[in-house]
Amino acid sequence: MGKPTGFKEFQRQTEPYRPASERIRDYAEIYRGKHDKKQLETQGARCMDCGVPFCQSENGCPVNNLIPEWNHLVYTGQWQPALNRLHKTNNFPEFTGRVCPAPCEGACVLGINNPAVTIKNIEQVIIDTGFTEGWVKAMPPENRSGKKVAVIGSGPAGLAAAAQLNKVGHKVTVYERADRIGGLLMYGIPNMKLGKNIVQRRVDLLAEEGVDFITDADVGGKGDNAVDVQQLRQQNDAVLFATGATRARDLDVPGRSLKGVHLAMEFLTANTRALLNSDSLTPDLNDSAIISARDKNVVVLGGGDTGTDCIATALRHGCKSMVNFELLPQSPAERATDNQWPLWPRIHRVDYGHDESSEVFGSDPREYEILTKAFIDDGKGNVAGVKIIEVSWKKVDDNWVMEEVEGTEKIWEADLVLLSMGFLGPEHYASDALNLDYDARSNYQAKPGVYAASVKGVFAAGDCRRGQSLVVWGIHEGREAAREIDRFLMGDTQLP
Repeated sequence: MGKPTGFKEFQRQTEPYRPASERIRDYAEIYRGKHDKKQLETQGARCMDCGVPFCQSENGCPVNNLIPEWNHLVYTGQWQPALNRLHKTNNFPEFTGRVCPAPCEGACVLGINNPAVTIKNIEQVIIDTGFTEGWVKAMPPENRSGKKVAVIGSGPAGLAAAAQLNKVGHKVTVYERADRIGGLLMYGIPNMKLGKNIVQRRVDLLAEEGVDFITDADVGGKGDNAVDVQQLRQQNDAVLFATGATRARDLDVPGRSLKGVHLAMEFLTANTRALLNSDSLTPDLNDSAIISARDKNVVVLGGGDTGTDCIATALRHGCKSMVNFELLPQSPAERATDNQWPLWPRIHRVDYGHDESSEVFGSDPREYEILTKAFIDDGKGNVAGVKIIEVSWKKVDDNWVMEEVEGTEKIWEADLVLLSMGFLGPEHYASDALNLDYDARSNYQAKPGVYAASVKGVFAAGDCRRGQSLVVWGIHEGREAAREIDRFLMGDTQLP
């Protein structure tokens, strides 16, 4: 695959983001608009004839993308065949090519002792080229099966399942409680990483292919837009729960109820909704429509992608200062001895928001091994600070144990605190009336590879089944659940 000696001749070269000084002035995507296809063809040449392509194994790509095949096709300038190979395993490469952390690159054989192939870059350019050239078109099924499937949730798992089920002729209706389709793709990931026009473009294609979408449909809710889940089960031949892991981990410390302390998703969702309603990509949003960070000392608690997104959004508001407290130690610069290839490399990374904060304030915003003890009241019910203490970690009987470091307690000034500490599982009100079983972590109980819940004809996939995970895992589970639903409905299936 690629050029036999390409990995020896060419160095890894990724497409750079727009300069931080430029991109913090708007909400447009951080990526450069124009791709250098010749450079990407050279990068495709670096793909080795490695014998066993771990990039598409279980340690690499969850959807088993045919990576060496489309790398070779790109190297030889065959972009449309490369797109066809990409779409064989991935319904939405325009999403994963932008937001996936690329476990495929962590498992790349070349990456054992050299920089890995730029797989993620190549994937994004393949699909972007496909849309630019008009190769991506709606393909409605020729025949209908007469079967109806309801999909609850329109995130990556729900959309992938809907696409696959519609492809084999089932009539699919997707129910979304928000005002727009896309789930976390629409409201959980900022526009800077995934333009909402990119999401809507694919939703429009699915609608053209015959998928029905119903927004403001709160399945199991009690308001005016409530949808009865029992009626939904009776009216359809199968139901798929793809509701995500939307129950955020909170922080039960004194002062949590103070004004100015918010869950990360409250902050990000309000900002994206205001951005979409304004039909603008500039940062000048109406402060009354968002949780504004303008001229405020901002503290983000918790790292990960969501913490980075909070940092980047607050910078665009024009925050006064920024700090990101993380409970765990800083990751090493290179793989640790217990983190060998082809496992995902748990190493220190500088993401787009960290880079932007350094541009504005002169340093990386992250402070490690910090425990939050309380939020401080300004005397009027508003947050004025965060009481923190340094901690240390040591191994005891193969378990990591945290200890507070005496004498390190301090108050950090804060006008806005954003809690970005992950998610605990799905909200259950959507399924309560069906009496579904849950696992020990409160997720819907359904075996991987089977996806059948405890009630006949009901299935679960994505984060609501496996716990908080990656977009690419949502797509994988949605595709596999569609296969099992098709088998349940028809007795057999041709879906992969």
